[in-house]
Amino acid sequence: MIAPETTLNSHVLVLNRSWLAIRVIDARRAFSLLFRNLAEAIRVDDGSYTGHTFSSWAELSEARGPLYGFNDEAYDWVKTVRMEIAVPKIIRLLGYDRLPKQEVKLNRRNIFARDRNLCQYCGRKFPTQELSLDHVLPRSQGGQSSWINLVCCCVKCNTKKGGRTPEQAHMKLIHPPVKPRRNPVISLRLGNDRYASWRQFVDQAYWSVELK
Repeated sequence: MIAPETTLNSHVLVLNRSWLAIRVIDARRAFSLLFRNLAEAIRVDDGSYTGHTFSSWAELSEARGPLYGFNDEAYDWVKTVRMEIAVPKIIRLLGYDRLPKQEVKLNRRNIFARDRNLCQYCGRKFPTQELSLDHVLPRSQGGQSSWINLVCCCVKCNTKKGGRTPEQAHMKLIHPPVKPRRNPVISLRLGNDRYASWRQFVDQAYWSVELK
């Protein structure tokens, strides 16, 4: 069982009323929308999708067991004074039809996610707090802050490279930086079997899914 605070930070995919993926929110926000009847929880079962109100979702959670597809391994759980309730993987907004912007935000988190926390010079994986961003073409040489000029870099490699290009520093990029077609954080989640139910919705979305 995941600790309550961690569980409430679990990721939930949000669909609009037309079943199109629009963003990812945390479980706390998802339960708020369900409780106020602004959204329904979507249960995915062998390719079929069933919508549930907060009450019916709570009843399914109470029935908890393999027969219902609800078990400790498949879902995160929130424990309250009265019940334990599964965190839905997907919710659908009941009164929202708009589509998200197609632009993927250029920020530190998304660049780290795109590069999977791997230093693009030494190839080692680091915790986020031990990483920095490197301008492939240094700003001192006219380099801009853009998807194709920023890479994930460890402190040691960033110091070694300094204000030089990789060629000038005799360093080689593992992967040339590119602009992702969709939010890199979502791509990371799709590689986890716990979020397998997201794949059909996100793969159909040629736009970006914004993480909020």
